[in-house]
Amino acid sequence: MIGKLAGAPVIVTPSWFVAAVVLTILFAPTVRGFAPGLANGGVMLVAFSFVLLLFVSVFCHEAAHAFVARSRGHRVTELAMTLWGGHTAYTGTQKHPLDGALVAVVGPVTNLVLAGAFWLGFQAIPTATVPALLLYAAFFSNVFVGLFNLLPGLPLDGGQILEALVWKGTGSRRRGTVAAGWIGRVVAVGVLAWALVLPGLRGAQPTISTVVWAAIVGAFLWQGAGDAIRNARRREVVETLSVRALAGRAVPVASGTSVADAARAVTGVPDAALVVVDAAGAPLGWVDPAAAATVPPAAAGATPVDAVVVPFPPGSAVDAGLGGAALLEHLAATSAGARIVPVVERGRATGVLDVARVAAALRPS
Repeated sequence: MIGKLAGAPVIVTPSWFVAAVVLTILFAPTVRGFAPGLANGGVMLVAFSFVLLLFVSVFCHEAAHAFVARSRGHRVTELAMTLWGGHTAYTGTQKHPLDGALVAVVGPVTNLVLAGAFWLGFQAIPTATVPALLLYAAFFSNVFVGLFNLLPGLPLDGGQILEALVWKGTGSRRRGTVAAGWIGRVVAVGVLAWALVLPGLRGAQPTISTVVWAAIVGAFLWQGAGDAIRNARRREVVETLSVRALAGRAVPVASGTSVADAARAVTGVPDAALVVVDAAGAPLGWVDPAAAATVPPAAAGATPVDAVVVPFPPGSAVDAGLGGAALLEHLAATSAGARIVPVVERGRATGVLDVARVAAALRPS
């Protein structure tokens, strides 16, 4: 971690350093051809300077994503510089198509604005110097990054914009994601086709390095598009989750009730959980049947049910009307690894929710 921005850590991953070395080596011949009198050390220094300018450009791209995401009510969790440039992670459900579109479009726009600034700097230098070369290279790379990210296919920013447009037009975010995911696969194939076909149109043979890079980028885009399509289907399943549909029955008993009386209360109510409540009816915990069975019958009348109760984690009570992503976020934040959490309505226990049952509902049928 090198700092924080928009409330989130900024991380430079080890893969970025690999990319920095590769890009420095790849840019070095350009520097050497432009300034043949420069020593090898100077060539590598200039090439690395270009990599640093590219790093700044990518960082500005991701920072723009982060600040707009936060302004739209999301919590930014990470800005990472990676082998592929970078990514911004944030939590929170997108409720409107405009949210995703705004977060996505500011990244490429930032690159195009930076490209304009580098171009003005390049124009201000009247002679062909090393600074002019760096400014022109930074201009070109920002134009490329900005326009490439605007291609209309996930996982690119342009894909998120397309997703938002289809979502707005159809009212279904899933349709938007699936459409943008499939077009992302078309873009992935197009990248490889560009590397193979374009040289032939010019009467040349495709180079191995160009084909390899195109294959790597195409594979990255294909995988990202596939992940997006799968996430859309998973999100559709999440939207169907409902506490009322998944909750089990509960029989509330007051704290201090004997084990014997609690057992009688649940008799005739199959598959119901015994929930111990306080005087106001708020749930305190559930009775573990295995623990209750260890209480000798002779002592059951004098043993309070609290002795065999499994306490509910504080704040884990689930409102009976909850569902969808909000339910998953609540369980992730409050269940603390508990197997059973209480279901409440107007503050009183009305059922229990088995977390394993929620997980099973998320699995593909």
